[in-house]
Amino acid sequence: MNEVQGPTPAGTSRPYRTLAEALRAHRIPVENHEFIGALTESVGISSFIDRGRYIEALRREEGAPLHIGKTYINGFTAEEAPTVGGRALPLLPSEGREPFYFVTYPAAQVATKASAKRAAGPRSAAAPKAAPRAARATKLNEREYGQCDVCFMVRNASGKCACDD
Repeated sequence: MNEVQGPTPAGTSRPYRTLAEALRAHRIPVENHEFIGALTESVGISSFIDRGRYIEALRREEGAPLHIGKTYINGFTAEEAPTVGGRALPLLPSEGREPFYFVTYPAAQVATKASAKRAAGPRSAAAPKAAPRAARATKLNEREYGQCDVCFMVRNASGKCACDD
């Protein structure tokens, strides 16, 4: 029997009936579902398999399977020109799968740009300043109960030592 699925890191893998089911199971943001659907439709995917950290999308034609992650789709060759809505997508070289390239989701790009702007921008004067912290309590002065003349250990609060017993 020609097995098309392999184990996940947990030792299991299961096929998904639909792309929507796979995307929900991997908690991929809803704003990316339409983009992923259009991209997998243009490439020609026959089945989706759970691989733990990503969804493996097997192609109908020859070619490497795609890995659908939370913010990317990996597994394109340099010769491929994936398009969505008539627009060619920029391919970025993959670090984990060397001969392949990946594309990021538009919603992930917008979130990255917005967070970069927030981090780089100066703090506004309207932001309330934090209240000064209260002075930290100091340690209580430890009492001295003396030292044993025999074993040179510190005596306890009753003035006794372990060798007094």
